[in-house]
Amino acid sequence: MDQLRRYAIFAAVVEAGTMTGAAKALGMTPSAVSQHISQLEGLLGLTLLHRSTRRLNLTEAGEVVWQGCQALQQTLNQTELRLSEVRDSLLGEVRITAPVGMAGQPLARALSPLLQAHPGLCIQIIADDGKRDLIAERIDVALRVGTLSDSSLVARRLGQTRMLLCASPAYLARKGTPRTPEDLLAHDWLASDLLGGGLMLLDEKGQSHKVRPKPRVLCNNVLPLRQFTLAGQGISLQPEGEIAEDLATGLLLELLPGFRVPPMEIHAITPQREIPEKVRRVIAALRRHFDEPQGAGAAHSL
Repeated sequence: MDQLRRYAIFAAVVEAGTMTGAAKALGMTPSAVSQHISQLEGLLGLTLLHRSTRRLNLTEAGEVVWQGCQALQQTLNQTELRLSEVRDSLLGEVRITAPVGMAGQPLARALSPLLQAHPGLCIQIIADDGKRDLIAERIDVALRVGTLSDSSLVARRLGQTRMLLCASPAYLARKGTPRTPEDLLAHDWLASDLLGGGLMLLDEKGQSHKVRPKPRVLCNNVLPLRQFTLAGQGISLQPEGEIAEDLATGLLLELLPGFRVPPMEIHAITPQREIPEKVRRVIAALRRHFDEPQGAGAAHSL
């Protein structure tokens, strides 16, 4: 690094024409500038400048070094231009990791307008219910649902997701329809293995009702549980936005409409606070989607 600094000081001397002029431009003393030039000449074993009382002239070796400094400056300028494109433009790749249930329809709806408007933008989606190492895998955005653990990563709130209790008409015809949270204990429960300490429901007065149904089917992802629910194998929690069509066509029926599951927060996690413009625009598109009623119920793996 000291050698690079000496080359920079040499270039400043050439541009200024005098040690004094370079010292003023660099905020240094003339003697310090002269010392750095002497050290560079000593390192190279060549005289770079002919010193006179009025101005400095380049030697043949000095001319070679000056041309190298100019080429280096041009490379730095090109590097800064490319970095400004990375920072400010919507070109290149944005790497996103999301739970499997959220990586399909929700992301497609949220990001399709952005991709259509910016042909140079590419999205790589890593669908994974686990927690990826964002820094090691160079991931730009991770979508998380629910309570966030303490972390040095930066979280930006996108919206909320609403989950509904549902079952198929065939299952209800066979097992009956639950009327209270306690009735769920007598039913076949299709549950996520991340649900933990049971199911919390709030009634119309805001009072909480916690039950612990025994799972008949246990899975770490909401999509297989939905298929078991559609097949009439039990009751599950499903994201409202993902089952809207099934509810409209009667393939699934909402249960306990007088009770609701507390909404869960959706966050975009980034490795650092300062992010490129393309990542900022992706997060803005996600926020618009998940803040809207049809996006608020987007799926995730509980």
